[in-house]
Amino acid sequence: MTKLDHAFAEIDGAEVDPDADFSLPGWIYHDAEFMALEIERIFRPSWQIVCHVSEVPNPGDYQTLDYIGESVVVIRGDDGVLRAFTNVCRHRAMRLVQGPSGCAKKLVCPYHAWVYENDGRLTGVPMKGEYPSLKLEENGLSPVDIEIWHGFIFVRLEDAGFPSVAEMMAPFEAEVSQYRFEQMRSMAPVRLRPRDVNWKNVGDNYSDNLHIPVAHDGLNRLVGKTYRIEAHGWADRLYGDVIKNDKQNFWEKLYGAYLPKVDHLPEEAHGRWLYYKLWPNMAFDIYADQIDFMQWLPVSPTTCLLREVAYALPDDRREMKAVRYANWRINRNVNAEDTWLIGNVQKGMASKSYGTGPIATSEVCLRSFAKKIRALIPEARQPFQPAPGWSRNHK
Repeated sequence: MTKLDHAFAEIDGAEVDPDADFSLPGWIYHDAEFMALEIERIFRPSWQIVCHVSEVPNPGDYQTLDYIGESVVVIRGDDGVLRAFTNVCRHRAMRLVQGPSGCAKKLVCPYHAWVYENDGRLTGVPMKGEYPSLKLEENGLSPVDIEIWHGFIFVRLEDAGFPSVAEMMAPFEAEVSQYRFEQMRSMAPVRLRPRDVNWKNVGDNYSDNLHIPVAHDGLNRLVGKTYRIEAHGWADRLYGDVIKNDKQNFWEKLYGAYLPKVDHLPEEAHGRWLYYKLWPNMAFDIYADQIDFMQWLPVSPTTCLLREVAYALPDDRREMKAVRYANWRINRNVNAEDTWLIGNVQKGMASKSYGTGPIATSEVCLRSFAKKIRALIPEARQPFQPAPGWSRNHK
């Protein structure tokens, strides 16, 4: 068995994690060698969301995702099939398309005008006779794995054994299905928000339940003591139910009072704020009025990029418009509070005095995530940073 095989056996097995009561160490939140292993062991084999199928409706429509030094293009072929490729010309590695989206009947390289069909085939090479060994059928675009889950398009660069999105979310299929993701449309373009923190700090904070009553006054007023978290293998489920009280501000009261009935949702879903965090760096915030998607992509050991977009079913009711605006006002404050929190945690992680911290038994999501990281990169069990060059021995 390879080390990665052993890691999956440890993650999926019933073995007790000897480090379960301790957090991941601070040094792995700013170490370049550790991040290089994360890219190899975690991000290249993991699924990453690109967009919704409604954003590539016609032949030639494409969307791109740039991360960890790669660019992936998802394009709909003339046959209606969605495919994904690395956004790299096979001639001199030029990026074929620029920007997040567009439409092209053919993909023409802007460097030397090599032509690719929207199914990835290479069909045009200027001065083809000067390439005596070139075989067009062997030089199409490099394919990338693609998965469509409830209308959302995911890609992965390599297959190393991580579960599919459908497998990760299988425990929640009945709950998710009732929201009708496939019929939703984006409410605005993707927002890109750089953050001066390690990517893990964003995810840790998302899964952390103990900070809600301490640091999020508005969210705490809205859901009170109903907030719960659950770890389910490769995905976490978090939720709180909207309550009413006199301490709520104008927008919190408006949300609770004016949310209109959504006929296809059960009664308990109307007031539930439901969150799913998918391995390793994606989350869906699900409300009766809309859903928000967030993804945190590593840029450097101490920086990451947040991709955010909201989706909703078409609904022109005035009450729904008001509630969606109230949702935004409430979560704008929550996001600002979280940005301040993770920024200061990142600063603390740089202190040589910090090794690992204790994890409460109730912090089940943090425990689950830490176990995966330690299994995939065992050096994460070391409380303090090893000497430079340590990763050369990691095979």
